Amino acid sequence: MTNFRFLIIALFLSMTIFSCKEKTDEKSIASQLAKPELVLQKAPVFNPDSAYFFIEKQVSFGTRVPNTATHDQCGAYLVQTLKNLGLEVTEQNFEAEAYNKVMLKSKNIIGTYKPEASKRILLAAHWDTRPFADQDDERKTEPILGANDGASGVGVILEVLRTIQADKQLNIGVDVIFLDSEDYGQPENTGEHQDDSWCLGAQYWAKNRHKANYSAYFGILLDMVGTQNAKFYKEGTSRNFAPTVTDKIWEIGEKLGYSDFFIQKNSGGITDDHLYINKIAGIPTVDIIDHDPNSMSYFNQYWHTHDDNMKIIDKKTLKAVGQTVLQVLYNEQNTVN
Repeated sequence: MTNFRFLIIALFLSMTIFSCKEKTDEKSIASQLAKPELVLQKAPVFNPDSAYFFIEKQVSFGTRVPNTATHDQCGAYLVQTLKNLGLEVTEQNFEAEAYNKVMLKSKNIIGTYKPEASKRILLAAHWDTRPFADQDDERKTEPILGANDGASGVGVILEVLRTIQADKQLNIGVDVIFLDSEDYGQPENTGEHQDDSWCLGAQYWAKNRHKANYSAYFGILLDMVGTQNAKFYKEGTSRNFAPTVTDKIWEIGEKLGYSDFFIQKNSGGITDDHLYINKIAGIPTVDIIDHDPNSMSYFNQYWHTHDDNMKIIDKKTLKAVGQTVLQVLYNEQNTVN
């Protein structure tokens, strides 16, 4: 009886010791896996009024469809604006064949900030507009103004550049590409489906980069970033090619107080300019794009309609996106490449 009692006590002690060790090991592993708390570095303030002006200026030219005078006029304005902001500018002129065999006279516009910096971040947006309002109930064959779908991404990037130049504290390189002929893709129900009919400017640039062997640490694409109550889900192509960068951007957006815009939920992949930058150029690139995977149309109600005009542009959304992009850049200069 005494020996049995001793055996029970010994067994209990050994189980207690093993249990404590197991909990200690779990805590140790958990502490090792715990992600360090995000610290926001000092960044300048993004001005949504100025971004709005840049969008309004583009829209003032009218529709920006390749092979039109208004397209050429807006392109010249963007080139001059980048030069006025102190960037090196490269104009990449090319012809792209559309799904309907129309040859599109196109221009990718590239701006370079701090060309001497080895670490580089790529910012991109398309500047052309849809040649038809195929999602509208009226005037379906007429081009759209594209205040949101095209101009908003360009406007936010221009204001980011203006802010960086005024601040003069960012010590990493930034390359900007305003991509052309993105929105001339094949409409639904127009014959046999053609692969890769969208994002012609991105496809061209990815195969013919403006500098030999050009690359960047990562890229951010802005598309449809100007409407009220915009929702930016973690889009599938971004997560597939650039999961770490995607998480970083959304965490920074949330930390800045923009969780109503940067939704911490995943969505399916979208064919956009970043697809080709990822696949062909091999630069991990994230798409910040307004979409709702729970809606019937997937995109907002103004998408590819004549309602995509200045009336739908919201400065709160511009602020959320612009400030987040700025913060990503300023946080990045303190990380090791």
